[in-house]
Amino acid sequence: SCSKHTLNWNQQQIPSTMDPATDDDSSPNFTDFTLAEIVDMENLYKELGDQSLHKDFCQTVASSFSFSVNRKGKPSITWKQVQSWFQGKLKQQNQAEFKTKPSPPLQIANLSNLSDARNAGNATSVQKRKGKASDLMDLAFEAKSERDDAWFDVASFRTYRTLSTGELEARVRFSGFDNRHDEWLNVKRSVRERSIPVEPSECGRVKVGDLLLCFEETEDQALYRDAHVVNIRREIHDHKRCNCVFLVRFEGDNTEEPLGIDKICRRPDHE
Repeated sequence: SCSKHTLNWNQQQIPSTMDPATDDDSSPNFTDFTLAEIVDMENLYKELGDQSLHKDFCQTVASSFSFSVNRKGKPSITWKQVQSWFQGKLKQQNQAEFKTKPSPPLQIANLSNLSDARNAGNATSVQKRKGKASDLMDLAFEAKSERDDAWFDVASFRTYRTLSTGELEARVRFSGFDNRHDEWLNVKRSVRERSIPVEPSECGRVKVGDLLLCFEETEDQALYRDAHVVNIRREIHDHKRCNCVFLVRFEGDNTEEPLGIDKICRRPDHE
């Protein structure tokens, strides 16, 4: 199990779907879809606007979702559900008192491949996301708690909602905690793919200036926080044990601390 202020790196709880919430105030339309599907539809709506309401397009999107690995064991999605979601977005936009500049597409991860759906919408100006599409089943996430200003593993996403600004928020259940510690977090700013522990044989990959997730211990608490590498003292060692020392500067308070490899985690290579 995971203690209050530590991330359990070996825990294999993958948030493959969005769990329906029984105690959260979210729109019923959202409970039909997974987080991956919501992210894709948010991006599609930003790119296509009211073109996304066309029946043929909605049928293609629904088929893409229904045959996805993420839908295994869940009911299929109908084109009417997809169209209803896009209609809700259009209504929300029309009701806005003023028009805001659209935000760029959400970039948590390449959660599913909807290039066929985009083609069906005849959107010649749409740009495909970079990188290989991945199934959500293969991903694990971490989220930054606003209470602790630190990163924790995500056990599941309970529900989600779209703000008037168009940004997506998810209600996060942290690994090792119950619903009393759930938080509403901005998906773009506070949710990301899980950081990776640095193995002794990989220490050469860490460079000055790199962003790391580091374990910070003080008299009052022990937390995982973001920090940048300021300096590295490299030592000769084998692939089983690393004696190098990484001087890091923590974000927020700019405190500096020398850390061993057992207290640092790197960001995924594709970022």
